[in-house]
Amino acid sequence: MVSEESQLLVSTAHEAIYNRFAPGQKRLIVFHVSLMGLLSFFVEAAFVPSIPQIAKDLDLTHAVVSLAFSLTIFANAIGGLVWTAYASFYGRRSIYLWGMPFLCVGSCGLALCTSLQGLLFWRFVQTFGCAGAFSVGIGVIGDIYKLEERGTATGIFIAVTLLGNAIAPFLRGAATQYWSWRNFRYCIGTWGLLEMLLVYLSLPETSHPSTLGIDKLTRRRLIHITWVNPLGSLWLLRSPNLFAVMFAAALVYISNYVLLVPMAYTIGVRYGIKDETIIGACFLPSGLGSFTGALVAGRLSDIVVRRWRGKRRGGCLWSPLSIWASGLITTYIGSPIGLPLNILCIYANGVGTDLVLSPINFYNADMMHSRSAEATAAYKASKSLILSVVTALIIPSIERIGVAWMNTLAAVLAVIGQGVIFLIICYGDRMRASVDVGFLTMENN
Repeated sequence: MVSEESQLLVSTAHEAIYNRFAPGQKRLIVFHVSLMGLLSFFVEAAFVPSIPQIAKDLDLTHAVVSLAFSLTIFANAIGGLVWTAYASFYGRRSIYLWGMPFLCVGSCGLALCTSLQGLLFWRFVQTFGCAGAFSVGIGVIGDIYKLEERGTATGIFIAVTLLGNAIAPFLRGAATQYWSWRNFRYCIGTWGLLEMLLVYLSLPETSHPSTLGIDKLTRRRLIHITWVNPLGSLWLLRSPNLFAVMFAAALVYISNYVLLVPMAYTIGVRYGIKDETIIGACFLPSGLGSFTGALVAGRLSDIVVRRWRGKRRGGCLWSPLSIWASGLITTYIGSPIGLPLNILCIYANGVGTDLVLSPINFYNADMMHSRSAEATAAYKASKSLILSVVTALIIPSIERIGVAWMNTLAAVLAVIGQGVIFLIICYGDRMRASVDVGFLTMENN
């Protein structure tokens, strides 16, 4: 049995597997997968600031259009499971190449849609195409970096991907205000096409030799299509540890969604902001905060691994405090003081959220190294399913109970999530011993 406090690393011949790529090649690979992750987050985050314009263009209510964002989260969950399952059989590189056509076609379809049904369908296709980028990217980094080096690389990957949360709403708001939300979708489709070309020309396959399902076939056709159960990775959540970190992450991340999804109807209305560009700019502090939190968490992660092998420390109270304060400020403090204070809360929430979520991503990747992409996909999909339901309820709940009470409820959920994390830190060894789903050992790190 391997305890939470035990040394999980030893110098073995297994480390030679990480010397297949030179340091320069590894940095280039991280660059490639980070761009793919950036595109994925960009597609998700770019939708929210355009909700008012889409509602006006399609003659729909804001609450109805916000359902498309909930569908985005659901598509991320389903797509992540599908692409990650097939990445374990066909390889990481192949999945990147197969996913981008869905993104490109979905982007063009979204730009041409004229009804709610078309909006929902093409939004699902677009998001489905890039849904595996994050989970597969985590798997790629696990393929090429040893455990004590993985935190920094993963932190950089997460930080770059989260730049999408920072810049997408601003660019999307500017495009909606001064150009067209439809033309912006064509731009995203073009970006996806360029990414596919870049991957095809310069991204190598990183999976460890003889570990892919297709490598184990005795007979192969030129075009070999195999059914892989996309829900199989969800069975990993029978581990109390993996289920608990997923549930904690969902509770903490709700605070981020409660702040950002209704921003045009909370901060925008309260402070008289009608320009989509300015609304989009209000998202920048959250993305920059997440960028900061991911980098700090990544660096601290490697330090912790070197000093206390197997430990993962995560959690802070910035997330619940910031969203609670934002609700009170929005309700009781007007311009000109209220808006800057809200911007500060949004930044603090971004930092606090990623100081919690980034160590969870590292934990999943480190504890399930050989199946890190599948563990990440199961975690991300389950979290996304919870968030997709919550997101659909945010605007109606604010209309019913108000901003202050909604933010207070989100803060309470975030505190509960922090409590779950501390329970894992205290009792993780016993939880892990109860159900072994193939955790990291000395021989397979």
